This record gives sequence, structure tokens and C-alpha cells, in this order.
Amino acid sequence: MKLNLTSVIAGALACAATLAAVTETALAAESKITILNDAFGDDAAMKKDWGFSALVEVAGKRILFDTGNDRDIFAANVKAKNIDLTNLDFVVLSHRHSDHMAGLSHVLSVNPKVKIYAPKEGFGIYGSSLPSSFYRKDESLPPQMRYYDGKPPEVMTFGTAWQGANFEPIEKTTEVAPGITLIALVSDAPGTRELRELSLAVNTADGLVLLVGCSHPGIDKIVEAAAAINPKIHLIAGGFHLIVAPDDTIAKTVAALKDTFKVENVAPGHCTGEPTFAALKQAFGNRYIYAGVGTSLPLGPSTGAGERRGEGPVLEEDDLTTYRKLARREDPFGVRSRNLR
Repeated sequence: MKLNLTSVIAGALACAATLAAVTETALAAESKITILNDAFGDDAAMKKDWGFSALVEVAGKRILFDTGNDRDIFAANVKAKNIDLTNLDFVVLSHRHSDHMAGLSHVLSVNPKVKIYAPKEGFGIYGSSLPSSFYRKDESLPPQMRYYDGKPPEVMTFGTAWQGANFEPIEKTTEVAPGITLIALVSDAPGTRELRELSLAVNTADGLVLLVGCSHPGIDKIVEAAAAINPKIHLIAGGFHLIVAPDDTIAKTVAALKDTFKVENVAPGHCTGEPTFAALKQAFGNRYIYAGVGTSLPLGPSTGAGERRGEGPVLEEDDLTTYRKLARREDPFGVRSRNLR
């Protein structure tokens, strides 16, 4: 009897270990980034448009990063991918340019209370506030010539383009969930000086996954900030903002990503630019991952395995279905029943 009991316990432990490994593999297969808006791609079901949007499913979270350039095109692409926007954990708007946030009205039409992280700006379309001491006052004026009759509120609240939306402004780099950080930087480049931008960094078992919207502060500066969280950069996806950059600037940036920061995989899109696509492809080889609209990039061991597209999961769908059915049983592999016999 002792032998049988020992066998049962050993079998149960082996079963538990197997199930744990299967569960971990299945979760890795399901963790992914799906590109919902971009101006290139080969998915016939998706509409191409300038701008960027991606759904990030990782660490048990569903995060919508940016919402594209056109509400109707964004909505059509969401429908084509059968994505449910009602159960998002939160939305991130990387910056205030319209080609990254025009689809927000569609998101709010189906999920009006969803948390939205956006850059904090003194005056901006996401809503803001300032102490009323920011402006000079002249007490010699009669009340009717003074703001608020000379009795302004202590804090002045300014409106948003989406009244009633649940915005949370982010001023500095902030961990918003375990292992999930919003990197907040400010551009000092001509044309976008003082533009605030958020990038999404997710710590995974394989290293840091970094999703960038437009990289106005500089992709090298964003990666440098990300490396402070985890120096192992597993993947960078999104817009690198080198679309009009000269060849020497492109070459320096590619070298920095590959040689200085030792980035393992790149999945560039949006404003990265066609010459930069070519340079990155040449430099990274099979660690360059195609990321056109409609593409799903797995966040797991298969990332950068040399395939042009990243849709193939770690396990085939039939295998995943079988494993999930087994996992729901009390004695999935028959260990208990065999030992009792």
C-alpha cells in the first residue's frame, strides 16, 4: 500500500510539473503584440492608413497602445481582428499627434470608463490643471475686468477633447502595473521641441519588450531609459521616427541599437522610414521581424526565430486545445487511476 501511495504522490507531482510547463508554454504562446494601424502590410483583411496602433497582450494584461489616424479605419481593423475593446486593462496614448489618437472616440463609444494614460502637459487635449497663481494679477482693476471677478479657484482645471474620459496624466517614468512601465521623455528635436511622449516597456522572462509610438525624443534616448529598467532589450517595436533622416543618421542609430544597446530583435513600423527598414533588415538579419498592419508578434521564445512573420504560436492550435482540455480535468493524464488499479 505504501508503494502504491508513493507512486500516486510521485505521479501527481509529475503531472503537476507537466501541467505547469504546459501552462507556461501556452501563456507564452498567447502573449503577443497585434498591429492594428499602419501604412504597410500584407493582410488583405486590414485597411492601411498612416499612424499607429497596437494591442499588447502580456502578463495577463490587455493594453491598447495608440489608436491610429482615422476612427472608422481603426474600428474596421479592430473588427477584422475580432478584438474586444470592452475588456481592456488600459489604453496608452503615446503623444498628442492625431495619427496616434483619432480612434479613441471609437474606443470610448464601447468602453467609456477605460483608464487612459497620456503625457501630462500644462495645456493639452488630454486635460490638465494649473494653480491660478500662474498668471499675473492687477488688483487695481474693477472686478468685472478681472478673471473670475478677482477670485479665481486655487487650481484651474482645463478641459479635454474627450469630456468624461478617464485620463491619468503621466509626467515621469512610472510603473503602472507589475513589470509594466511607461517611459516618459520630452523631445528636444527641432519641430517637436517640448513634445512629451510615452513609451511602453514590459519586463518579460526573455528581457524587456519596448513599444514606441513615434520616438520623437529619439529612439536611442528611449532605449537608454529602457535599459535602466532592464539592460537586456529583447524586442523593440513601433515607430523609430527616422522617416526623413539622412543615411549617416540612420547608420548611427542602427549601430547604436545593434552594437551599443545589444538589442536582440527589432520590429519597426510607422515612421521608421523605408531606408531605415532596409538598414535594420541588413543589420539584424533574421532578428528583424516584419510588423505590417495585421501582424501578430509573439512575446516568447519564438520571437526572432528567423521567420518573416510572427504569427505562429509556440504550440499549434490543435495542441493548445488538447492541453487546455486536459488541464481542466482532475486527473488529466490518468496517473491517479492507473496507480489505484
